[in-house]
Amino acid sequence: MKLGIIGAGAAGMTSAVFARESGADVTLIEKNDRPGKKLLITGKGRCNVTNDSDVNTHIANIPTNPRFMYAALNRFTPQDTKAFFEELGVPLKTERGNRVFPESDRAADICGALKQRLDRLGVKILHERAKHIIVTDGSVSGVETDAGRHEFDAVILATGGASYPLTGSTGDGYRMAAELGHTITPLKPALVPVECEEKWVRELMGLSLKNVTLSVSDAAENEIFSEQGELLFTHFGLSGPLVLSASSHMKKLPGMRYKMSIDLKPALDFQTLDRRLQSDFAKFANKDFANSLGELLPSKLIPVIIRLSGIDPHKKVNIVTREERHTLVTLLKGLTLTAVKFRPIEEAIVTSGGVSVKEISPKTMESKLVRGLYFAGEIIDVDAYTGGFNLQIAFSTAHLAADAACNGEY
Repeated sequence: MKLGIIGAGAAGMTSAVFARESGADVTLIEKNDRPGKKLLITGKGRCNVTNDSDVNTHIANIPTNPRFMYAALNRFTPQDTKAFFEELGVPLKTERGNRVFPESDRAADICGALKQRLDRLGVKILHERAKHIIVTDGSVSGVETDAGRHEFDAVILATGGASYPLTGSTGDGYRMAAELGHTITPLKPALVPVECEEKWVRELMGLSLKNVTLSVSDAAENEIFSEQGELLFTHFGLSGPLVLSASSHMKKLPGMRYKMSIDLKPALDFQTLDRRLQSDFAKFANKDFANSLGELLPSKLIPVIIRLSGIDPHKKVNIVTREERHTLVTLLKGLTLTAVKFRPIEEAIVTSGGVSVKEISPKTMESKLVRGLYFAGEIIDVDAYTGGFNLQIAFSTAHLAADAACNGEY
């Protein structure tokens, strides 16, 4: 059986391995000069391959079309993903939040292991740009590239989304699917940094905060997200793992404003933090207020906190009033920003939207419109939160698509 796979990212490479191991004659079509370009930058270059949790936990972390993923995740589970990469010779480790990484902390090891396996299996890789999927009498018959026509019995479309276009995710797959009659749901950034209204964020550009709690509320003051972790201040607003996760809950940007509140000291309640402040103030009793927060906060944050507190920076600590101190504690427990806009889709980790799941069989990943056409990975209208869930979607759909393509009738 001759199988063509368009796109040599996470889904494309793994589906090629699965299909070749099932005996198919597999050709990978990849326009980049090397496969796995986007995979190399995932997880800040560490590659969070999956989340070491059960299928129901994964489903709970998929906000877009979770039910569609039941069959794929049950057929190729997170535990199967771990076993797959360890069999390829990549030792794995599990960190906070059940995130699974290579022990080396190198995404290149994941890419390298997949490429070695493809080479050993004899998978052909054509560095050509796929232009059209050829259909004859309602069934896939080949792929036209910028270098010519290739005959196939089936094709897996695994071109990724529209995020990080420099890695090759330029939306070609959506165009090819649409040409064959598939509905492409609106493309939006998911897991994306957010722009904030407050100008003072620019002063904090590059400051990373760990072990803080980020809470997000909508215009009706309903809390839609709250989690502890790491975030990063940028010249435009906020980024980092906490913010990327929160962005998936902020469905109506632009157009709706969200309140983002940072608890800088989540381990201390109001009273405990107040006592800590009193202790610091006693230690620095004869100093100016501006010089009293060095043991509590990063130096870059201090001028902003002082300004927002409204306390005179030159006021001696021993005459700071109880009310002023309580204002400061309230600020430390809830440094508030206003999210007004997502960054462009090009800066998103994942694309939300894609080929409509209504037109794909959840049990085979085959198109309901064209026989022999299968989908895998981010091109499908399914996306998840951070923590390894999106790569698991790629691997599970790739496995299902490869299995169905190799065991279909042609």
